[in-house]
Amino acid sequence: MSTATVTKAAPAAPQPGRRRISLPVLLLIIAGVLVLTSVVRLITDAHGITSTGQMSGALRLAVPIGLAGLGGLWAERAGVVNIGLEGMLILGTWFGAWAGYQWGPWVGIVFGVLGGALGGLLHAIVTVTFNVNHIVSGVALNILALGTTRYLSTFAFEGEEGGTSKQSPGVESLGKFSVPGLSDWLHDLNQKHWFLVSDIAGLLGGLLTDVSPLTLIAVAMVPLSWFILWRTAFGLRLRSCGENPIAAESLGVNVYKYKYLAVIISGGLAGLGGAFLSLVASNIYLEGQTGQRGYIGLAAMIFGNWMPGGLALGAGLFGYTDSLKLRGGGTNVHALLLLIAILLLIGAAYLIWRKRYVPAVITAAASALMFLWYGLTDEVPNQVVTATPYVVTLLVLSLSAQRLRMPKADGMPYRKGQGK
Repeated sequence: MSTATVTKAAPAAPQPGRRRISLPVLLLIIAGVLVLTSVVRLITDAHGITSTGQMSGALRLAVPIGLAGLGGLWAERAGVVNIGLEGMLILGTWFGAWAGYQWGPWVGIVFGVLGGALGGLLHAIVTVTFNVNHIVSGVALNILALGTTRYLSTFAFEGEEGGTSKQSPGVESLGKFSVPGLSDWLHDLNQKHWFLVSDIAGLLGGLLTDVSPLTLIAVAMVPLSWFILWRTAFGLRLRSCGENPIAAESLGVNVYKYKYLAVIISGGLAGLGGAFLSLVASNIYLEGQTGQRGYIGLAAMIFGNWMPGGLALGAGLFGYTDSLKLRGGGTNVHALLLLIAILLLIGAAYLIWRKRYVPAVITAAASALMFLWYGLTDEVPNQVVTATPYVVTLLVLSLSAQRLRMPKADGMPYRKGQGK
């Protein structure tokens, strides 16, 4: 079957009134936000918001979120909603730590992927073969994964040195590396606190300092997924199953096969994110260590409009806000209040230019409240810092909801031959 034939089966017609942001415009927006961040840093003297350590911590926290979101993207592009990402993350953490303790961290990575893929296979059987509601199946999988790992821990970890029914013994580290010379130079440049230059140095330094080999593998999954899904016949057929499975079937696509493959790959990617948590982030399995990152990964996928590049930006944003509570959280979040107030003010001006006066007034009022909050306080309470990642998740989804386009057949039941 030719690529052109499948293209006819699943046309991606843009919805009227919704224009995709082009790459140059997106890069211009990112550059503008970076400039504003540098201005806010100089005004507030909160140099930690773009420090090398802050960016390095944000990268570590963004990796499992990004891998979970990437797993969700694979499944939903084939038409299967995957709320079970959290459970697949949990399976990845447990199997990664168990095998890593037995045979070393690299074997642990393989078993973490297999554990997540096993969860994906179960989700595929329930949703694709038996047509159970995707949300119900995903929630059940999350509960099942938590109970299963707790049960297995009593046999695998209890009695071992440092192990209990809720945690594994320590696992050998994969190790970390920094780019010789360049990472130190960027760190020194970041410490000079120059306008914009130091901020860019902090961003790049965070990507080149104390990096795990697994981080590089995780980052490589983003362009690799984009290439497979958007530049190969396999990816085109898979996406056709999420857009119009009946038309795809009429052209010879084995819809069941592609849905199964997509959900299993989805679980494997989430399992890799779980292995990262237990082998890199902490070198130990600990019950509850996923911290609902599966759900945040799903939010990053939606924020990214079911595209790998946008997903990566979303994961980076959520990872950054999550890292704020680890490094001078109250001061840094307080400084970011000023940044948010300025961004909202710019947003209000843009809405006025588009003659959307009611949303403009609401946005301007929110900006005024942020300016007031910043002006009347010196530091944000720890409770607010802890809640920041979840508040940002809700705000981002609310603001981006108007321009989202999910696959047309995402979550819809499908039976072979139903189009006849």
